[in-house]
Amino acid sequence: MPRLQFITPIAAPIERVFDLARDISVHSRTLAHTQEVAASDGESPLLTLGDTVTFHAVHFGVRQRLVAKITEFNPPRRFVDEMLQGAFASLRHTHDFEPQSFGALMRDTIDYTAPLGPLGRLADILFLERYMTRLIERRNQALKKIAESGE
Repeated sequence: MPRLQFITPIAAPIERVFDLARDISVHSRTLAHTQEVAASDGESPLLTLGDTVTFHAVHFGVRQRLVAKITEFNPPRRFVDEMLQGAFASLRHTHDFEPQSFGALMRDTIDYTAPLGPLGRLADILFLERYMTRLIERRNQALKKIAESGE
């Protein structure tokens, strides 16, 4: 199971960064290049424990659908979403936040298993890990820009 880790320093209060990271409207803005649209079963755009969120996006020229559930929630330090349905065999995204003198440190850990057994492992080696890395780095830089701008 591949594990991707990303650390993003953000010059904004930890509470702001935490809330932006769990805001489904901000999520869609940070991944606009994939035509990402997110919808939650919760009453608020801010995801919380037990919420289910459905993501629709275009990856590799194919419309994808991923359904995830918030399985851990400890504001403003951590939340975890785990895939219930989607293209991966499994996917778990842990979002950790640490207060810093300059603002907050956002840490993303993504554990996933590509589908299709040996073919999926080959796809991971050839292109999937690089694609996922660029996707999350781009999203995190967009979130950082929003958080630091005060939007």
